[in-house]
Amino acid sequence: MVESNFVDYVKIYARSGKGGRGSMHFRREKYIPFGGPDGGDGGNGGNVILRGNHNHWTLLHLKYERHILAGHGGNGSGRLSHGADGEDRLIEVPIGTVVFDGDTGAFICDIQYDGQEIVLLKGGRGGKGNAFFKSATNQAPKYAQSGEPCEERRIILQLKLLADVGLVGFPNAGKSTLLSTISAAKPKIADYPFTTMEPSLGIVDVRGDHTFVMADIPGIIEGASEGKGLGLRFLRHIERNSLLLFMVPADANNIREEYRILLNELAQYNPELLDKQRILAISKSDMLDEELETALAQDLPDDLPHIFISAITQRGLTALKDLLWNKLNEYVFSDIESIVRRPMDIRIADPDDDFDYAPPDDDAPKTDEDDDVYQ
Repeated sequence: MVESNFVDYVKIYARSGKGGRGSMHFRREKYIPFGGPDGGDGGNGGNVILRGNHNHWTLLHLKYERHILAGHGGNGSGRLSHGADGEDRLIEVPIGTVVFDGDTGAFICDIQYDGQEIVLLKGGRGGKGNAFFKSATNQAPKYAQSGEPCEERRIILQLKLLADVGLVGFPNAGKSTLLSTISAAKPKIADYPFTTMEPSLGIVDVRGDHTFVMADIPGIIEGASEGKGLGLRFLRHIERNSLLLFMVPADANNIREEYRILLNELAQYNPELLDKQRILAISKSDMLDEELETALAQDLPDDLPHIFISAITQRGLTALKDLLWNKLNEYVFSDIESIVRRPMDIRIADPDDDFDYAPPDDDAPKTDEDDDVYQ
Protein backbone atom coordinates (compact mmCIF):
# COMPACT_ATOMS: atom_id res chain seq x y z
CA MET A 1 0.00 0.00 0.00
CA VAL A 2 1.44 3.35 -1.07
CA GLU A 3 1.45 5.92 1.71
CA SER A 4 -0.19 9.24 0.88
CA ASN A 5 2.02 12.29 0.73
CA PHE A 6 -0.84 14.45 1.95
CA VAL A 7 -0.80 14.76 5.76
CA ASP A 8 -3.20 17.20 7.41
CA TYR A 9 -3.14 16.04 11.06
CA VAL A 10 -0.14 15.57 13.35
CA LYS A 11 0.45 15.41 17.12
CA ILE A 12 3.60 16.87 18.61
CA TYR A 13 5.19 17.23 22.03
CA ALA A 14 6.87 20.66 22.12
CA ARG A 15 9.15 22.09 24.81
CA SER A 16 10.95 25.40 25.06
CA GLY A 17 14.39 25.77 26.65
CA LYS A 18 15.20 26.38 30.31
CA GLY A 19 16.99 29.53 31.33
CA GLY A 20 20.63 29.12 32.34
CA ARG A 21 21.74 29.64 35.92
CA GLY A 22 23.54 32.80 36.98
CA SER A 23 27.02 32.37 38.41
CA MET A 24 28.01 33.08 42.03
CA HIS A 25 31.66 33.84 41.42
CA PHE A 26 34.35 36.17 42.78
CA ARG A 27 37.31 37.55 40.94
CA ARG A 28 40.42 35.64 41.98
CA GLU A 29 43.72 37.12 40.84
CA LYS A 30 47.13 37.36 42.44
CA TYR A 31 47.71 40.58 44.37
CA ILE A 32 43.99 41.43 44.16
CA PRO A 33 42.62 40.11 47.45
CA PHE A 34 39.24 41.80 47.13
CA GLY A 35 38.35 41.31 43.50
CA GLY A 36 34.62 41.47 44.10
CA PRO A 37 31.77 39.54 42.50
CA ASP A 38 32.01 38.86 38.77
CA GLY A 39 29.47 36.11 38.21
CA GLY A 40 27.75 36.40 34.81
CA ASP A 41 24.07 35.92 33.93
CA GLY A 42 22.62 32.73 32.51
CA GLY A 43 21.44 32.58 28.90
CA ASN A 44 17.78 32.62 27.90
CA GLY A 45 16.12 29.40 26.85
CA GLY A 46 15.09 28.95 23.22
CA ASN A 47 11.53 29.57 22.00
CA VAL A 48 9.31 27.26 19.97
CA ILE A 49 8.04 29.35 17.05
CA LEU A 50 5.37 28.54 14.46
CA ARG A 51 5.85 30.14 11.03
CA GLY A 52 3.74 30.06 7.87
CA ASN A 53 5.51 28.95 4.71
CA HIS A 54 3.71 29.03 1.36
CA ASN A 55 6.15 26.44 -0.01
CA HIS A 56 4.52 23.78 2.20
CA TRP A 57 1.03 22.52 1.38
CA THR A 58 1.01 19.50 3.71
CA LEU A 59 2.27 18.53 7.18
CA LEU A 60 4.20 15.55 5.85
CA HIS A 61 7.56 16.97 6.98
CA LEU A 62 6.31 16.90 10.59
CA LYS A 63 4.72 13.46 10.56
CA TYR A 64 7.70 11.66 12.09
CA GLU A 65 9.10 14.53 14.16
CA ARG A 66 7.11 13.85 17.31
CA HIS A 67 9.29 15.82 19.73
CA ILE A 68 10.31 19.41 19.03
CA LEU A 69 12.70 20.69 21.67
CA ALA A 70 14.29 24.12 21.90
CA GLY A 71 17.78 24.52 23.35
CA HIS A 72 18.44 25.29 27.02
CA GLY A 73 20.23 28.46 28.00
CA GLY A 74 23.86 28.12 29.06
CA ASN A 75 24.97 28.81 32.63
CA GLY A 76 26.79 32.04 33.44
CA SER A 77 30.40 31.91 34.63
CA GLY A 78 33.13 34.06 36.12
CA ARG A 79 34.57 37.24 34.62
CA LEU A 80 31.02 38.39 33.88
CA SER A 81 30.67 35.74 31.18
CA HIS A 82 27.08 35.53 29.95
CA GLY A 83 25.68 32.07 29.24
CA ALA A 84 24.78 31.28 25.65
CA ASP A 85 21.13 31.65 24.68
CA GLY A 86 19.32 28.44 23.79
CA GLU A 87 18.58 27.76 20.14
CA ASP A 88 15.04 28.52 18.97
CA ARG A 89 13.06 25.78 17.22
CA LEU A 90 11.12 26.88 14.17
CA ILE A 91 8.10 24.88 13.02
CA GLU A 92 7.26 25.76 9.42
CA VAL A 93 3.70 24.92 8.42
CA PRO A 94 1.40 25.53 5.42
CA ILE A 95 -0.94 28.50 5.31
CA GLY A 96 -4.22 27.47 6.92
CA THR A 97 -2.73 25.38 9.73
CA VAL A 98 -4.68 25.50 12.98
CA VAL A 99 -3.12 24.64 16.36
CA PHE A 100 -5.02 23.03 19.24
CA ASP A 101 -4.01 22.01 22.74
CA GLY A 102 -3.36 18.28 22.67
CA ASP A 103 -4.83 17.69 26.14
CA THR A 104 -7.88 19.99 26.24
CA GLY A 105 -8.62 20.48 22.55
CA ALA A 106 -8.69 24.26 23.07
CA PHE A 107 -7.92 26.48 20.09
CA ILE A 108 -4.47 28.12 20.35
CA CYS A 109 -3.79 29.93 17.08
CA ASP A 110 -3.82 29.63 13.31
CA ILE A 111 -1.52 30.63 10.47
CA GLN A 112 -3.17 33.00 8.01
CA TYR A 113 -0.37 34.28 5.75
CA ASP A 114 3.15 33.51 4.55
CA GLY A 115 5.88 34.54 6.98
CA GLN A 116 3.54 34.89 9.97
CA GLU A 117 5.33 33.92 13.18
CA ILE A 118 3.71 32.95 16.49
CA VAL A 119 5.65 32.03 19.63
CA LEU A 120 3.99 28.85 20.85
CA LEU A 121 6.26 28.31 23.86
CA LYS A 122 8.52 30.95 25.34
CA GLY A 123 11.90 29.97 26.69
CA GLY A 124 12.78 30.62 30.34
CA ARG A 125 14.81 33.71 31.19
CA GLY A 126 18.36 33.24 32.36
CA GLY A 127 19.15 33.82 36.04
CA LYS A 128 21.17 36.81 37.21
CA GLY A 129 24.73 36.31 38.41
CA ASN A 130 25.94 37.67 41.75
CA ALA A 131 27.57 40.67 40.02
CA PHE A 132 24.06 41.92 39.21
CA PHE A 133 23.21 42.18 42.92
CA LYS A 134 26.32 44.16 43.91
CA SER A 135 25.51 47.49 45.59
CA ALA A 136 27.06 49.98 47.97
CA THR A 137 25.54 48.19 50.93
CA ASN A 138 26.04 44.67 49.60
CA GLN A 139 29.45 44.53 47.98
CA ALA A 140 29.94 40.76 48.14
CA PRO A 141 26.60 39.01 47.39
CA LYS A 142 26.94 35.29 47.81
CA TYR A 143 23.90 34.26 45.85
CA ALA A 144 22.72 34.07 42.25
CA GLN A 145 19.46 33.25 40.50
CA SER A 146 18.46 29.99 38.93
CA GLY A 147 17.06 30.24 35.41
CA GLU A 148 13.32 30.13 34.76
CA PRO A 149 11.88 26.72 33.89
CA CYS A 150 10.87 25.72 30.38
CA GLU A 151 7.34 25.45 29.01
CA GLU A 152 6.02 22.23 27.54
CA ARG A 153 2.85 21.33 25.74
CA ARG A 154 1.27 18.66 23.62
CA ILE A 155 -0.16 20.25 20.49
CA ILE A 156 -2.21 19.13 17.53
CA LEU A 157 -1.65 20.67 14.11
CA GLN A 158 -4.55 20.49 11.67
CA LEU A 159 -4.37 21.75 8.10
CA LYS A 160 -7.48 23.31 6.60
CA LEU A 161 -6.93 24.10 2.95
CA LEU A 162 -7.50 27.70 1.96
CA ALA A 163 -9.38 27.87 -1.33
CA ASP A 164 -11.91 30.15 -2.99
CA VAL A 165 -14.17 27.34 -4.21
CA GLY A 166 -14.62 23.91 -2.63
CA LEU A 167 -16.13 21.01 -4.58
CA VAL A 168 -18.65 19.03 -2.53
CA GLY A 169 -20.28 15.85 -3.76
CA PHE A 170 -20.64 12.10 -3.50
CA PRO A 171 -17.90 9.83 -4.89
CA ASN A 172 -17.81 9.75 -8.71
CA ALA A 173 -19.78 12.98 -9.06
CA GLY A 174 -17.19 14.28 -11.52
CA LYS A 175 -15.33 16.65 -9.18
CA SER A 176 -11.83 15.52 -10.15
CA THR A 177 -12.71 15.53 -13.85
CA LEU A 178 -14.02 19.09 -13.58
CA LEU A 179 -10.91 20.30 -11.73
CA SER A 180 -8.56 18.68 -14.26
CA THR A 181 -10.54 20.22 -17.14
CA ILE A 182 -10.67 23.86 -16.00
CA SER A 183 -7.25 23.97 -14.29
CA ALA A 184 -3.79 22.44 -14.60
CA ALA A 185 -4.35 20.15 -11.61
CA LYS A 186 -3.94 16.41 -12.24
CA PRO A 187 -6.05 14.59 -9.63
CA LYS A 188 -6.50 10.84 -9.94
CA ILE A 189 -9.55 9.95 -12.04
CA ALA A 190 -11.14 6.50 -12.27
CA ASP A 191 -14.58 4.88 -12.50
CA TYR A 192 -14.74 3.56 -8.92
CA PRO A 193 -15.74 5.26 -5.64
CA PHE A 194 -13.22 7.09 -3.45
CA THR A 195 -10.74 7.57 -6.29
CA THR A 196 -9.66 10.84 -4.69
CA MET A 197 -7.94 10.04 -1.40
CA GLU A 198 -6.43 13.47 -0.77
CA PRO A 199 -7.52 17.03 -1.58
CA SER A 200 -6.24 18.66 -4.74
CA LEU A 201 -5.86 22.36 -5.51
CA GLY A 202 -6.08 23.98 -8.93
CA ILE A 203 -5.81 27.54 -10.27
CA VAL A 204 -8.80 28.34 -12.48
CA ASP A 205 -8.38 30.98 -15.17
CA VAL A 206 -11.39 33.19 -15.91
CA ARG A 207 -11.27 34.62 -19.46
CA GLY A 208 -7.54 35.31 -19.13
CA ASP A 209 -8.10 38.22 -16.75
CA HIS A 210 -8.73 36.68 -13.34
CA THR A 211 -7.98 33.50 -11.41
CA PHE A 212 -9.30 31.73 -8.34
CA VAL A 213 -8.32 28.61 -6.38
CA MET A 214 -10.53 25.53 -6.50
CA ALA A 215 -10.21 22.57 -4.12
CA ASP A 216 -11.33 19.04 -4.89
CA ILE A 217 -12.47 17.57 -1.57
CA PRO A 218 -12.63 13.73 -1.40
CA GLY A 219 -16.12 12.33 -1.76
CA ILE A 220 -18.65 12.61 1.05
CA ILE A 221 -21.20 9.90 1.77
CA GLU A 222 -24.25 9.81 4.01
CA GLY A 223 -23.00 9.47 7.59
CA ALA A 224 -19.66 11.15 6.91
CA SER A 225 -20.21 13.48 9.88
CA GLU A 226 -20.32 10.33 12.04
CA GLY A 227 -17.04 9.00 10.64
CA LYS A 228 -18.31 6.84 7.76
CA GLY A 229 -16.38 6.61 4.53
CA LEU A 230 -13.50 9.05 4.62
CA GLY A 231 -15.45 10.65 7.44
CA LEU A 232 -14.28 13.66 9.37
CA ARG A 233 -10.80 13.68 7.95
CA PHE A 234 -11.65 15.89 4.96
CA LEU A 235 -14.76 17.71 6.14
CA ARG A 236 -12.53 20.20 7.95
CA HIS A 237 -11.11 21.43 4.63
CA ILE A 238 -14.54 22.72 3.59
CA GLU A 239 -14.52 25.15 6.52
CA ARG A 240 -12.06 27.50 4.84
CA ASN A 241 -13.57 27.65 1.37
CA SER A 242 -15.28 30.92 0.49
CA LEU A 243 -17.88 29.29 -1.75
CA LEU A 244 -19.15 25.72 -2.02
CA LEU A 245 -19.89 24.17 -5.40
CA PHE A 246 -22.17 21.15 -4.89
CA MET A 247 -21.89 18.61 -7.67
CA VAL A 248 -24.58 16.03 -8.41
CA PRO A 249 -24.43 13.90 -11.58
CA ALA A 250 -27.32 14.05 -14.02
CA ASP A 251 -27.83 10.28 -13.76
CA ALA A 252 -28.54 10.45 -10.01
CA ASN A 253 -31.80 8.86 -8.88
CA ASN A 254 -32.93 12.05 -7.14
CA ILE A 255 -30.81 15.19 -7.53
CA ARG A 256 -32.75 17.14 -4.95
CA GLU A 257 -32.38 14.35 -2.36
CA GLU A 258 -28.64 13.95 -2.96
CA TYR A 259 -28.17 17.68 -2.45
CA ARG A 260 -30.20 17.50 0.77
CA ILE A 261 -28.05 14.66 2.11
CA LEU A 262 -24.83 16.55 1.33
CA LEU A 263 -26.16 19.68 2.99
CA ASN A 264 -27.24 17.69 6.05
CA GLU A 265 -23.76 16.17 6.47
CA LEU A 266 -22.22 19.64 6.46
CA ALA A 267 -24.79 20.86 8.98
CA GLN A 268 -24.11 17.90 11.28
CA TYR A 269 -20.37 18.56 11.14
CA ASN A 270 -20.54 22.34 11.59
CA PRO A 271 -23.81 24.34 11.26
CA GLU A 272 -21.85 27.48 10.36
CA LEU A 273 -21.00 25.91 7.00
CA LEU A 274 -24.58 26.59 5.95
CA ASP A 275 -23.79 30.32 6.00
CA LYS A 276 -21.44 29.93 3.03
CA GLN A 277 -22.59 30.72 -0.49
CA ARG A 278 -23.62 27.65 -2.48
CA ILE A 279 -24.03 26.79 -6.15
CA LEU A 280 -25.38 23.51 -7.55
CA ALA A 281 -23.75 22.06 -10.67
CA ILE A 282 -25.43 19.17 -12.48
CA SER A 283 -22.50 17.25 -13.94
CA LYS A 284 -22.47 14.71 -16.79
CA SER A 285 -25.28 16.66 -18.46
CA ASP A 286 -24.12 15.53 -21.91
CA MET A 287 -26.38 12.50 -21.42
CA LEU A 288 -29.48 14.72 -21.15
CA ASP A 289 -31.72 15.92 -23.96
CA GLU A 290 -33.42 19.30 -23.80
CA GLU A 291 -36.75 17.94 -22.59
CA LEU A 292 -35.25 15.90 -19.74
CA GLU A 293 -33.03 18.81 -18.69
CA THR A 294 -36.05 21.11 -18.45
CA ALA A 295 -37.89 18.56 -16.32
CA LEU A 296 -34.90 18.19 -13.97
CA ALA A 297 -34.50 21.96 -13.64
CA GLN A 298 -38.08 22.31 -12.43
CA ASP A 299 -37.38 19.92 -9.57
CA LEU A 300 -34.30 21.77 -8.26
CA PRO A 301 -34.37 24.07 -5.19
CA ASP A 302 -35.64 27.52 -6.17
CA ASP A 303 -33.33 29.46 -3.83
CA LEU A 304 -30.13 27.85 -5.13
CA PRO A 305 -28.29 28.95 -8.31
CA HIS A 306 -27.77 25.94 -10.56
CA ILE A 307 -26.04 25.19 -13.84
CA PHE A 308 -25.82 22.16 -16.13
CA ILE A 309 -22.25 21.25 -17.10
CA SER A 310 -20.26 18.53 -18.84
CA ALA A 311 -16.49 18.25 -18.46
CA ILE A 312 -16.37 15.85 -21.42
CA THR A 313 -18.06 18.14 -23.98
CA GLN A 314 -16.97 21.38 -22.22
CA ARG A 315 -20.60 22.40 -22.01
CA GLY A 316 -21.35 25.17 -19.53
CA LEU A 317 -17.77 25.41 -18.20
CA THR A 318 -17.20 29.02 -19.27
CA ALA A 319 -20.56 30.02 -17.80
CA LEU A 320 -19.68 28.13 -14.60
CA LYS A 321 -16.37 29.99 -14.21
CA ASP A 322 -18.12 33.32 -14.80
CA LEU A 323 -20.78 32.45 -12.23
CA LEU A 324 -18.19 31.40 -9.64
CA TRP A 325 -16.10 34.54 -10.21
CA ASN A 326 -19.13 36.82 -9.83
CA LYS A 327 -20.23 35.07 -6.65
CA LEU A 328 -16.72 35.25 -5.19
CA ASN A 329 -16.66 38.99 -5.76
CA GLU A 330 -19.82 39.27 -3.67
CA TYR A 331 -18.07 37.52 -0.77
CA VAL A 332 -16.25 39.92 1.53
CA PHE A 333 -14.29 38.93 4.65
CA SER A 334 -15.29 41.41 7.36
CA ASP A 335 -12.48 40.15 9.59
CA ILE A 336 -10.58 37.00 10.39
CA GLU A 337 -13.42 35.77 12.59
CA SER A 338 -15.43 35.19 9.40
CA ILE A 339 -13.19 32.19 8.78
CA VAL A 340 -14.81 29.30 10.62
CA ARG A 341 -12.63 27.98 13.45
CA ARG A 342 -14.13 24.87 14.96
CA PRO A 343 -12.75 23.35 18.19
CA MET A 344 -11.05 20.02 17.84
CA ASP A 345 -13.46 17.09 17.69
CA ILE A 346 -12.25 14.04 19.61
CA ARG A 347 -14.02 11.83 17.08
CA ILE A 348 -11.23 12.44 14.58
CA ALA A 349 -9.66 9.10 13.77
CA ASP A 350 -5.88 8.89 13.62
CA PRO A 351 -3.83 5.72 13.09
CA ASP A 352 -1.14 6.88 15.52
CA ASP A 353 -3.40 7.45 18.53
CA ASP A 354 -1.45 4.85 20.50
CA PHE A 355 1.79 6.81 20.16
CA ASP A 356 3.44 7.73 23.45
CA TYR A 357 3.88 11.47 23.53
CA ALA A 358 5.66 11.56 26.89
CA PRO A 359 8.49 14.09 27.01
CA PRO A 360 11.98 12.64 26.53
CA ASP A 361 14.26 12.33 29.52
CA ASP A 362 17.08 14.62 28.41
CA ASP A 363 18.14 16.07 31.78
CA ALA A 364 21.84 15.34 32.20
CA PRO A 365 23.67 15.63 35.57
CA LYS A 366 24.60 19.25 36.24
CA THR A 367 28.18 20.31 36.94
CA ASP A 368 29.57 23.67 37.97
CA GLU A 369 33.21 24.40 37.37
CA ASP A 370 33.14 27.37 39.73
CA ASP A 371 31.85 25.42 42.74
CA ASP A 372 29.23 28.13 43.02
CA VAL A 373 26.57 28.20 45.69
CA TYR A 374 22.97 28.93 44.69
CA GLN A 375 19.94 29.75 46.67
